[in-house]
Amino acid sequence: MGILSDDMTSEREQVIQMLEKAYWMEIETVMSYIANSINPDGVRAQEVIHSLEKDIQEELGHAQLFGKRIKELYGVVPGSADFQPEQTYLQPPAEQADIVHVIKGVIEAEKGAIEHYNELIELCDGKDPVTADMVTTILADEEGHRRLFEGFLKEYEGARAA
Repeated sequence: MGILSDDMTSEREQVIQMLEKAYWMEIETVMSYIANSINPDGVRAQEVIHSLEKDIQEELGHAQLFGKRIKELYGVVPGSADFQPEQTYLQPPAEQADIVHVIKGVIEAEKGAIEHYNELIELCDGKDPVTADMVTTILADEEGHRRLFEGFLKEYEGARAA
């Protein structure tokens, strides 16, 4: 029975813990992306705002997938009382026209997700191919988001240097 067998209880619990962290990372990202898609000012910020609005739904979908997998592994999806924010870099900037702050925060969030998801895939190697496959698909989304926002940053930094 693989990861669901009694003799893999310890490994399953480790996977569930990492899935819970991934779940919270996605939920926190959604909260920050909502704020950062509403607060920015300026014509040049519109593309970043549009991208964040699109990413909100995708990140929420990721959280739902993580939650469903937690349940499938006989875990319990945590409620809001268990939430502890960690993404200080995604907090809205003091100046609403500071879109570079938002872009850098998104890149940092994506780096953290990519790192965590790679660790989760490694943990699942040979033990839980279903979780590994799901996380690999989500990882591809996060790598795409990171690359997109790195492009935004290059454009903004190039414009400031000109």
